[in-house]
Amino acid sequence: MKTIGFPIWKGLAIAVVMSVSSQAIAFEKGDSLIRFGASIVSPKSDNHSVVDVDDGTSLTFTYSYFMTANWSVEVLAAWPFDHDIDLIGGEKVADTDHLPPTVSLNYHFLSDGGFQPYLGVGINYTTFFSTDTTGALAGTDLDLDDSWGLAYQLGADIPINEKWLVNLNVRYIDIETDATLDGTELGTVEIDPWVYGIHLGFKF
Repeated sequence: MKTIGFPIWKGLAIAVVMSVSSQAIAFEKGDSLIRFGASIVSPKSDNHSVVDVDDGTSLTFTYSYFMTANWSVEVLAAWPFDHDIDLIGGEKVADTDHLPPTVSLNYHFLSDGGFQPYLGVGINYTTFFSTDTTGALAGTDLDLDDSWGLAYQLGADIPINEKWLVNLNVRYIDIETDATLDGTELGTVEIDPWVYGIHLGFKF
């Protein structure tokens, strides 16, 4: 269940790169860039000794402001991601929603032309809500604390024309939450997901 994210993202990336023609786009100081699309959050295996957090997919949005032609500040927002929580090797016992707003500083290696890769590092805040229990935990109260952590990303913008582009990106986010069940501490759930995204962008 933890391996579906990257193959899907890789297939989409290949399809996009092959279908987008060789166009050019230039970024300058003061430019803004919005991107909208979808992302897969794929938590690492062995999240916890008792439970395992499944993948989740949702709509994602980013806004970037270029401080120079190469440096931008980016804000990531999303529609809530929904994740099933399973017992290790067993049944589903809960599900939860989360929002992962992230602010990143990105370095764009090429400020104009075609394929434009970039690297970024930033801060992530993740909040969990609408956590419901089922199966063996039905009727109990499962609580997941909010999380702060570093976020890293590698992405590329592929121009369609002078204003529109396709974006592909992969992030690693440090997300750890302390879980309690009916007030009893269960320890830390290390989610630490890889996040794979594909977006359509517009420069203005």
